[in-house]
Amino acid sequence: MTRKSTLEAMRQVLIKRRDAIVQAMSGDDSLLKNFSQSSGGDVVDFASDSAMGELSSQLAEVENRELQHLEVALKKMKAGTFGKCDACQSNIPLARLQALPYAAYCITCKRAAEKAGVQPGVEVDWSVILNQDLSSDSVDFNFS
Repeated sequence: MTRKSTLEAMRQVLIKRRDAIVQAMSGDDSLLKNFSQSSGGDVVDFASDSAMGELSSQLAEVENRELQHLEVALKKMKAGTFGKCDACQSNIPLARLQALPYAAYCITCKRAAEKAGVQPGVEVDWSVILNQDLSSDSVDFNFS
């Protein structure tokens, strides 16, 4: 199988995964609406429902992030740039794309970025921090 035909087969996988996530997310939305309409129970029920709501929210966030990656990958396919590393422009190995179909970086660039503690191709905007009014007690910093 050629690289081009393999990439075309991956397109179908990306579309199916995207559609599955969209369907799951719309199902989660209806469940949350039903949940908010129901009331009653004791404090333990409320705590359990709150924990489940938080878990559902976090899962929805993960699904949303994956959906964004899938959309970017599909746009790259349309533009003819899918399968190229965003950092070095070399071909991403098919094995990596089969493991992570929306991979934007070759393994070499991704490892180098992880080792350096940065995201490849992303510049840090220090003006967000440098332009803060540090005289206020309400400014919180988290260096972890």
